[in-house]
Amino acid sequence: MSISYKLENFEGPLDLLLHLIEKNKVSIYDIPIVLITEQYLDYVSRMETENLDVVSEFLVMAATLIDIKSRMLLPVTEEENGEEEDPRAELVARLLEYKMYKQMALQLQEMEQDAEKHFYKAPTIPGEVARYEPPVDLDSLLDGLTLAKLQSIFASVMKRQDDRVDPIRSRFGEIRKESVSLEKRIGSVLDYARQKRRFSFRQMLTKQADKVEVVVTFLAVLELMRMGRIRLTQAALFDDMDIEAVDTESGLEGLDLDGLEDFER
Repeated sequence: MSISYKLENFEGPLDLLLHLIEKNKVSIYDIPIVLITEQYLDYVSRMETENLDVVSEFLVMAATLIDIKSRMLLPVTEEENGEEEDPRAELVARLLEYKMYKQMALQLQEMEQDAEKHFYKAPTIPGEVARYEPPVDLDSLLDGLTLAKLQSIFASVMKRQDDRVDPIRSRFGEIRKESVSLEKRIGSVLDYARQKRRFSFRQMLTKQADKVEVVVTFLAVLELMRMGRIRLTQAALFDDMDIEAVDTESGLEGLDLDGLEDFER
């Protein structure tokens, strides 16, 4: 018996089995397993595809059909309740389930095609009408509002406001940046050197207010040493440095102080 079919017409082995059952006009509950198996195997032998996933699915169903065919040739066995076990029962259940989902898919496809035939008109409401808001009815808005409720709402609002305030940072004052002039610090170090003639670097730093002033004072000492106005000696590494004024008569006159930057604290 010759039948015509194409691989692309079937989405899997169950789809092919349904096609063969409908083509032979047999009942899905009483499948002639010999006839359907022969036609199915003939189809599998004519398959022209290199997709192993597709081929494996059809081969698994072919093995299932051959197994059912061989079991039907054996003597009939009865179950515990006295009914005969039909080897085709599991296959029939799978075919019925697949057929149900296939019919549902066809119905959804028809609904989608019907929906494509409907046209909807876009809204053409004027802008001033779309932006219209009905007036607020104060009577309905304030219905049930009492003085106690107003006080409770006010207390909750004030509490949220208080919770937003950081109890620590709120006590901070305003911090202003003050610049420390390197030029002025050179003058003060030079005046200090003229008064003391010889002193220790650590002794001079005791009068500085913060780290920025210490750093600027150290830079001022380096600048004066570079200009030859003071001499710095150190007995050993990490010992205190002794500073000696070289020229005690001259002031800032003659010093090149251009390009010196101010430091902020």
